[in-house]
This record gives sequence, structure tokens and C-alpha cells, in this order.
Amino acid sequence: MDQKALMQLAEKARESAYCSYSGFAVGAALLTADGSIYTGCNVENASYSLGCCAERTAIFKAVSEGNREFTAIAICGAPVGQVPATPCIPCGACLQVMAEFCGDEFPVILADGEHVLSEFLPKRFAL
Repeated sequence: MDQKALMQLAEKARESAYCSYSGFAVGAALLTADGSIYTGCNVENASYSLGCCAERTAIFKAVSEGNREFTAIAICGAPVGQVPATPCIPCGACLQVMAEFCGDEFPVILADGEHVLSEFLPKRFAL
């Protein structure tokens, strides 16, 4: 699957975002080694820390269905009603979750093109 198609799936997932507190909708599309795609959106909660980001939603969906080999993720985000045009860089928690399953060269596709995980998380936490 090409980057553009993966980003389009992230944009579609963004339409389901529940972001009534921040007003910032995010979508993600995760491509797995077997060609499966898992999408996610951010889901907020009045108790802010109980929400979940789009990236983690997609990863947790994949893992819960037994898929743990990922080849790329596309992420887009912007205020509700606006077209995502600037990069929506994953938060630290999402980056650490990606690091649990992906190598440093894992492709992270944003509005400005392809990056790799190590650009955003040069040092990962490990036990």
C-alpha cells in the first residue's frame, strides 16, 4: 500500500474522533506486515487522562487481534472542521508504544512526508 492511500485511511478514521474537549481530531492508519490495516481515532474523556490517542487505538486494536508486526503508520490531525495540512507528530506515550513493537527505522507518515520513529524518539525507555 502506498503512503497516499494509507494517509487517506487515516483521514477517514479521523472523522470518527471523539474530541469534544480539545476540538482536535486525529486519525491513524497502521499497516501490518501481512497487509492488514488497523485504523484509530482519538477518544477523549472529561477526565482527560482517560482518553486515548489515535495511534495507540490503532496499535491496541492490532495487538488485541494478534497482529504485532507493523510496517508503517500514517497520522493526520487538525482542529475539527479544518483539513490536516501540517504534521501531527505523535505524543510521547504513542511514540513509546510504537517503540515497544517497532524498530528505529519504522516509517511514520505525516502531512509533510515520511519520517522514521527514531527522529521523534531517539532514546526509548526499556526495562
